[in-house]
Order: sequence, then C-alpha cells, then structure tokens
Amino acid sequence: MQERTNEQWLEDLTPAHPHQAQALADLRQEILHGLPYALSGWLTPSDPRFEALAEEVAQETLLRVLAHLHTFEGRSKFTTWVHKIAVRVAYSDLRRKRWQNYSLEAISETDDGVPTEKWLADPSASPAQIIEGQDLMARVRRMMAEELTDKQRQAMTAMALTGMPMEELARRMNTNRNALYKLIHDARLKLKRRLAQEGISPEDLLATFGNP
Repeated sequence: MQERTNEQWLEDLTPAHPHQAQALADLRQEILHGLPYALSGWLTPSDPRFEALAEEVAQETLLRVLAHLHTFEGRSKFTTWVHKIAVRVAYSDLRRKRWQNYSLEAISETDDGVPTEKWLADPSASPAQIIEGQDLMARVRRMMAEELTDKQRQAMTAMALTGMPMEELARRMNTNRNALYKLIHDARLKLKRRLAQEGISPEDLLATFGNP
C-alpha cells in the first residue's frame, strides 16, 4: 500500500481525482487491518460474524470519511482519524445488533443481565477514560433508579443506551410512537434536572457516551 502524507490522502480522496479509486482501496485495507485489534475485546477474527462485520464497517467508514473529509483538521495522522471513525462505526453496529437478541427485561438488568457498561465502552478509550466512564455510568444508573418510573427507565435504557429504534421499542412496550416519545421526553427532563443538581453537564455525558 502506498504511503501518503495527510495532504496526499486529502488530495487523492477528492471527488473526481484520478487517484481516488486507488486511495479508497488502500484506505479500505488500512481499516480492515486495524479492526482485529480495535475489536479484540468484543469480537475476534475467528468469530464467523467478524468478516461480515468488518466489510460492513469498512464500507460505512469510507462513506463517512468521504462525507466529512472537509472536517479533518490535521491534528493527527489522517489514518488515525479514519481508524477512530471505523471503531465508532463498528461499536455502533455491534450495539445495534446486540439489542435484537435480548428482551427489554434483560437489557434493563444491572447485575445478572447484560453489562450495559460494556455496551457503552469505546474500544479506543484509555484505561483512565474507561474507569471515568464506568464511574459516570454508575452515577447515571443511580439517578435513573431514583428519578424515573420503571417504564421510563426501561425505555431510556433500551433506546438511549443500547440503540434500540423507537419503532421496535414501541412494539415491545405495546404502545405507540407518540406515547413513547412523551415518556422519553419526560424522562429526559427529569434526568436533566438531576444532572444539573449533581454538576454533570450534557457535554460530560456526550464526551463519555457520545455516538460514534
């Protein structure tokens, strides 16, 4: 694969550039090369699901890179920036697939059920960031337990934390989209007030649990 500087990557990936096809092929290989390490805590290359996931992630990452090429600021290597996007895409895909295999009751469990902190952890995070995220998640869980009704907590956990689509969540909770929207809206207002009381800003949560 051809070595490129940040500037060369940006130039070669420009739409209609004569080298764009080769640059995309090289970038795809770069993404696929880094995924086994990035996903080692979630999925190994020997898992039969890995190859299909890797292909999905590579394609989606390339699309996002092309769509956001203008946002690259050059503060790191271009490939490092791309790998971070790939990890977030892979994480989101894994999280989206996981809820399909669990009931709402299992998703909402905190001790013997699905480890929500594991779902939320960023594979690229440092040990310090992971510990900070786990501590913040524990505080959020406590606030949810103290402030929300059972249905509000169930809905917030399933949709906001595990990525379950609203349509699917409404079906599982035997309600309609409008009623579910109000339920989640009210729950968010309660949590927003409690977060403010405890000195936690929405930015703090986004920095830890933000979508890829």
